[in-house]
Amino acid sequence: MTLEDFTMQKKNGENLNTQSVLAMRGSGYYSQKTAGAKIAIDATQKLLERALNSLPKSEILRFADFGCADGGTSQELWYNVVQLIRESGDNRPIEMIYTDLASNDFSTLFKSMQGMGKNSELAYQDKFDDIFVHGCGTGFHKQLMPSETLSLGFSATAMHYVSEKPCQIKDHVHMVGADSGERMKFEEQALNDWESILLARGKELMSGGKFICINFGIDEKGQYLGNTGGHSMFEKFRDHWYGHLKNGIINEEEYVSATFPQHYRTVEEFCRPFSESNSLVEKVGLRLNSCSTRLTKCPYRENYETKKNTMTPSEYAKSLIPTTRSWSETVFRTALVGRDPGEIDQIVDSFYENYENEVACNPDGHAMDYIHIVMEIEKV
Repeated sequence: MTLEDFTMQKKNGENLNTQSVLAMRGSGYYSQKTAGAKIAIDATQKLLERALNSLPKSEILRFADFGCADGGTSQELWYNVVQLIRESGDNRPIEMIYTDLASNDFSTLFKSMQGMGKNSELAYQDKFDDIFVHGCGTGFHKQLMPSETLSLGFSATAMHYVSEKPCQIKDHVHMVGADSGERMKFEEQALNDWESILLARGKELMSGGKFICINFGIDEKGQYLGNTGGHSMFEKFRDHWYGHLKNGIINEEEYVSATFPQHYRTVEEFCRPFSESNSLVEKVGLRLNSCSTRLTKCPYRENYETKKNTMTPSEYAKSLIPTTRSWSETVFRTALVGRDPGEIDQIVDSFYENYENEVACNPDGHAMDYIHIVMEIEKV
């Protein structure tokens, strides 16, 4: 579905499935501006290395990166994985499947994997023999490959997206700030989606195959992305979007429509399908080997703290806001469908400029730390 289709759907009063138009910002912008996501992914390499030691015996190795965006944040991880396999003497053909929504920027991904991007030295498709890279433009809530053919699945900072919004959030942009009724609807949707995700992976995986995922969530301290002790990023999104409403820049419907189709699960929510009796997830053979929480400090904030004597607050703001924009912009753009494209650009640009100006005036407490729930799941 294109934005034009979505506009017609909205005008006709039909149910809205924003998953069909969501995407990270394209043309390489996402991976260039999300250093924190790459740091979190790279920190998972040891977990993948251990998984390599027990991969099932098969004629080929099939890997999948679910919710890959433009592929840039995980490229070094997969390069290292492929290199380890080849250095171990394992010369089996490797099929790499990158999956994301149909609206994803697959063009940039394929160019990068063929050495046409900035990190050509990590283009493992060209550096090693018998590597076959493919893309799948279907969301990860469904089964994406034949049963019992997947050796190793991986997903990072992706599966907090729900398959559809169960409701609009009337006075916030995210479920972390929703009222109890709205939050319960998102929790129920996310629970059903998580079970669907696990059942799909359970069918795809070979016996002995692994699925390793690092998902955004809420940790034991109640922390989540952009909310680890300073200002809450989602509160700032809400404040500046509401500012646009108050100033007559957007209308009430557009204000409410900027509801992120996301749910940040707690550790208990992530583990629930594995602990329930007669669980469908257990019946397809999935076992939870480990589950832990991880904090990744905002690299832009850490850089600013290191260079405070030479880096101005304005320069810090100009480095921080693009990383928030790289993945959130599509939500605000989608809320404005029906307007002239140039007008949408102006409104969205001014929204992020207001946020940037706030950080530049007083950077204290502004950062985007990452909170991940790290899970190793096995098909037994």
